[in-house]
Amino acid sequence: MSSLYERIGGQGAVDAAVDIFYRKVLADERISDYFDGVDMEEQINKQKGFLTMAFGGPNEYTGKSMRDGHAHLVERGLNDSHVDAVIENLGATLQELGVAAADIQEVADIANSVRDDVLSR
Repeated sequence: MSSLYERIGGQGAVDAAVDIFYRKVLADERISDYFDGVDMEEQINKQKGFLTMAFGGPNEYTGKSMRDGHAHLVERGLNDSHVDAVIENLGATLQELGVAAADIQEVADIANSVRDDVLSR
């Protein structure tokens, strides 16, 4: 069986998804403040590497762990409602790109599997 990475269209699809995803996130008043002062080009590149790895593509992710990468945001009040908003935006992005509902659910399941690490629980 092919990986989620292959099913959604490989690196081109991940690149397109991350670009659309961050446009949605930065327009979402529930979570956009968490990106104030963030180098978005660097953030986008890290996210592309992370999602490629998380979806079963080549593992070239060299960023921090989910816990270490989000600890400073947890101190600023990051909670489940914010993680829900991120997953919602990611799902909407994938739907916009024509990704199958079952694959979008798999992406949500992957995102939820790191929720406790993201929220330092």
